[in-house]
Amino acid sequence: MTRVAAVDCGTNSIRLLVADADPRTGELTDLDRRMTIVRLGQGVDRTGRLAPEALERTFAACRAYAEAIKEHGAERLRFVATSASRDAENRDEFVRGVLDILGVEPEVVTGDQEAEFSFTGATRELAGRDDLATPYLVVDIGGGSTEFVVGTEHARAARSVDIGCVRMTERHLVRDGVVTDPPTAEQVAAMRADIEAALDLAEETVPLREARTLVGLAGSVTTIAAIAQDLQEYDSERIHHSRVSLARVREITEWLLRSTHAERAAIGSMHPGRVDVIGAGALVLLSIMERTGAEEVVVSEHDILDGIAFQVAEDAEAGGQGD
Repeated sequence: MTRVAAVDCGTNSIRLLVADADPRTGELTDLDRRMTIVRLGQGVDRTGRLAPEALERTFAACRAYAEAIKEHGAERLRFVATSASRDAENRDEFVRGVLDILGVEPEVVTGDQEAEFSFTGATRELAGRDDLATPYLVVDIGGGSTEFVVGTEHARAARSVDIGCVRMTERHLVRDGVVTDPPTAEQVAAMRADIEAALDLAEETVPLREARTLVGLAGSVTTIAAIAQDLQEYDSERIHHSRVSLARVREITEWLLRSTHAERAAIGSMHPGRVDVIGAGALVLLSIMERTGAEEVVVSEHDILDGIAFQVAEDAEAGGQGD
C-alpha cells in the first residue's frame, strides 16, 4: 500500500482524496475525501480570466487541504487542474499560488487526460459484474466541461466538450449578471440546442450509442441521484452505484428547470454551491441519456480523484519520481 493524495480542481469545485492505494489489487482505502465549492471558473467563459475572488477561494481551500495531507502523512501528491484553468489567460497566477501552498505545480491536463482518469476511477471496481454490460460510457459532467469515455477494461475513445453546468448557466441563464430564476422557455431551448451541438462534436470521436452501460460522475449526477432517492441529507454510500431511470431523470430535470432558488435550496441533499447550476447539469445528463438511448444511469462516487490516486500509486510502485 502507498499513501497518496490527489487533488482535482475543476470549474466549480476543488476536491481532495487521501487514500492507501494498492495498484496491483485495485484496492483503494479512503482516509479523507472532501469537496469545497470555490467556483474557480466564475466568469471565465465571458472574460477569459480567473477572477481574484475565485482565486482566493481556491487558495483558501488549498490551505485547508495542505493541513489534511500533512496530518495523514501522504507520501505523494498530485494536483490536477481541469477546464477553467485550461481556458484562463492568467492561469500562471493560479499555478504560483498552488505551488506556494502545496509545494507541487498543478498539472493543467487536457480534456482527454481528464477523461482517462475519470474512466479508470469509475470503472476499476465494476470489472466482472454480471449485471453491467460492456462497453461502458463514462460521462463526467463538470462545471466547465463534460468528458465522454467509451471502453471496457481501458478507455477506447474519449472527448471533452464545453457543456459543464457552470458554463451552461453563465452562457444561457444569466441576465444582467443575475441567474434567471426560474429560466424562461427560450433560455432552456437555447441551452438545449448548445448541448445538442456539443453532443454532435463528442459523437465525432466517441461512439456514444455503442455503450451498453452509462456511468455518470460528478456533483450534478450524484445530486440527481440523491433527489431521486428523496434523501434528506447527502449520503455517499446510498448514492454510490445507485441507478436512476431515464423517466426519473426527466422528471427531476423538468422540476429543477421550473423551480425557484428557494425551492432548490430547500432540498436537504443539495449543496448550497449547486443550487444555481443544478438545472443546467441535469439538462446535460438528460440530453446525454436521450441521445444514447440509455434507460438508466449508474451513479458513481468514484471518479477522476480515484483515477489520479491510482496513477500516483502506480508511479510510486514503478519507482517514478515523487512529488
